[in-house]
Amino acid sequence: MATGTHAVTNQVPPLVGYDVFGADRVLTEAVERHLDPGLLDEARDELSRLGRTAGSVQAQEWGVLANENPPRLRTHDRYGHRIDEVDFHPSWHRLLGKGVSAGLTAAWGRPGGHLRRAAGFLVWTQVEAGNGCPLSMTHAAVPALRTDPELAAEWEPRLTSTVYDQGLRPASQKAGVLFGMGMTEKQGGSDVRANTTVARPLTEDGTYELTGHKWFCSAPMSDGFLVLAQAPGGITCFLVPRVLEDGTRNVFLIQRLKDKLGNRSNASSEVEFDGTWARRVGDEGRGVRTIIEMVAVTRLDCALGAASLMRQAVAQAVHHCTYREAFGGKLIDKPLMRNVLADLALESEAATTLSLRLAAAYDDGSEQERAFLRIAVPAAKYWVTKRCTPLVVEASECLGGNGYVEESGMPRLLRESPLNSIWEGAGNVQALDILRAMQREPHALNAYLQEIGRARGADHRLDGAIKNLLAELADLDGIEGRARRLAERIALVLQGALLVQYAPPEVADAFCASRLGGDWGAAFGTLPHSLDLASVVERARPVS
Repeated sequence: MATGTHAVTNQVPPLVGYDVFGADRVLTEAVERHLDPGLLDEARDELSRLGRTAGSVQAQEWGVLANENPPRLRTHDRYGHRIDEVDFHPSWHRLLGKGVSAGLTAAWGRPGGHLRRAAGFLVWTQVEAGNGCPLSMTHAAVPALRTDPELAAEWEPRLTSTVYDQGLRPASQKAGVLFGMGMTEKQGGSDVRANTTVARPLTEDGTYELTGHKWFCSAPMSDGFLVLAQAPGGITCFLVPRVLEDGTRNVFLIQRLKDKLGNRSNASSEVEFDGTWARRVGDEGRGVRTIIEMVAVTRLDCALGAASLMRQAVAQAVHHCTYREAFGGKLIDKPLMRNVLADLALESEAATTLSLRLAAAYDDGSEQERAFLRIAVPAAKYWVTKRCTPLVVEASECLGGNGYVEESGMPRLLRESPLNSIWEGAGNVQALDILRAMQREPHALNAYLQEIGRARGADHRLDGAIKNLLAELADLDGIEGRARRLAERIALVLQGALLVQYAPPEVADAFCASRLGGDWGAAFGTLPHSLDLASVVERARPVS
């Protein structure tokens, strides 16, 4: 008589069919805290609609398919004509189209636009992080183009459109466009002043012909690109349209797509310019100054992207441990597992709270807030992105062997996790940028100190950390070699100050005790056992 041997028991149901926004208490509270009350109902509705889509079976399937079917380059058509097109799986277009229609490229000029857009970006990129790149580049191109009012008037309505209009056509014939960026070259990397691409002026004022290469060009299927090249007056920013106004293809030779560790649904490329038509953005010789406006915005998106990955990893870990039983009880009720989950939840909450605070500063737009962003953005970009990979590794381990299997989705998060630290200037670039801001823009440091000063007196460990940070800032001996340490302390103190002001007491207490008070081990799950860890974990639960 045959007996059944494959009864499935003690397996965790998939985390689907939920509101990714509404289930995130930290994110919903940040939106309520920073957004004008008159905008709250509308913002909650739009973010919850996006959150329900993000948590749906269909959207999660799009993410899987887009990742499993990476883009393919077609350099020539069947007749031998050069076309340089990138083909994507339909799921990629669905993901990107939803991101555009949700306003993730349309923050500029909208009341509370940066905060609402940041919350949506954090929600939507949990489905599949790859589509975050073109959404981010398109959003961030606006401030760079505003250095040239004529160009801004022409392109900004297209960039901020909520219509995803795919296909290569003249931009004037499209309801919406996407932008990419090409800065780095083989010989220079982050040192863009070493670029060798040459820009030769043409007879029409403001137009040039580019010759050279880009080692990394993001989102090569886009309608336009901001690139750097050497003009007669020095390194200069240019707008390179993919298709010219007469309908002909601009010279944009895609040599190959990068075979990347993660971010596989998104295309990153090497491109060659050979008589490529371009328009100057800003003055000659001011290219770095011009494009840095774009980079500052994309750096915040790197922090948001890391916070998104962290939130999804924590949500999956807490969800798994809520259902999985071992050694006579639920994993979530085991003291040591609870310690691990609480530690992960703290890191995720601190990342989200900091990132949304910075987005709110963009909406404020005051001189004080702009000065604050000058230090806070590179500090957040440095620290939040650095914390992402170890967090995702630990969250995967919470699922045991299942977390190492592709079907769990955790390996995809893990492959993605280092990228935001590399994009838009790796760790050393961010740390040195903070030093540059402190040395050349004293108002930036003053704005940062005023921000953390609002929390002084609320927690003795935070007060001690502020005192120690001030001592480190005053010591100029070997400061460049200590730049990473300074960046870390600046970010941690800022996170602590925000949590002390805004988070529940048990969260602020646990963060200050571990990250600022020194009562913390080298691995996650080493929080002081006397803390209220159960409340911290419950706060991170994605579905009640």
